[in-house]
Amino acid sequence: MPMIRPLLSAAGLCLSLSLPVQALDLESMSEGDRALLRNEIRAYILDNPEIIMEAVAVLEQRQSQEQSQADIDLVKVNAEALFNDPASWVGGNPEGDITLVEFMDYRCSYCRRAHDEVTGLLEKDGNIRFIVKEFPILGDESVLASRFAIATLQVAGDDAYKSVHDALMTYSGAMNETGFSRIADTLGLDANKIISEMNGDAVDKVIADNHALGQRLAISGTPSFVMGDQMLRGYLPQDAMQEIANEIRAN
Repeated sequence: MPMIRPLLSAAGLCLSLSLPVQALDLESMSEGDRALLRNEIRAYILDNPEIIMEAVAVLEQRQSQEQSQADIDLVKVNAEALFNDPASWVGGNPEGDITLVEFMDYRCSYCRRAHDEVTGLLEKDGNIRFIVKEFPILGDESVLASRFAIATLQVAGDDAYKSVHDALMTYSGAMNETGFSRIADTLGLDANKIISEMNGDAVDKVIADNHALGQRLAISGTPSFVMGDQMLRGYLPQDAMQEIANEIRAN
């Protein structure tokens, strides 16, 4: 059961917090004394069961702090690939005081929800540099969509990529060459030229590099964000992202 492990850890934490500095020497105790001690601990916990949940809260807080620090270290080690990769599209305010990086998949429903939240954040804040990391993990159609978007960036440039990225985020048809041609034609782009580059080595490299970066950052789902030196794992509404940005600036 999911609560067993934290409860056991919390019980140990309760004991460690309640013992005096001069803790008992368990190795020198007789089996009888050990049994008495166990019975006393059990009786105390049964009489005060709330201390288990208090200890669980302390344990979870410690684990959260440790994870946050581990994430900060991961961002620091991978900062160059995150923030200065010339193969990734950069939007928002290129001179912004905070950089937001999103790992996304076009077939991810939460990425589609996050798209509106991020767009609203960039428009309202106006001082955030935004980087998209194509991170297809939800099957062949995800990979094809990312290939089309990356090829658009490489063939037609930043503005064309932004238009295709936005279109793919709201597209409800099959992610295939027919659909991509329709999107490109609607946007006035050279569909044949973009599609011809989708399976090129340059596109392969971008996807491979992004997957390798995601693996180093322990990213297993989309959307995943990096804002400043913080990892934000999962969907966040606009207000929550703005609050984090404000906290980063304040510090």
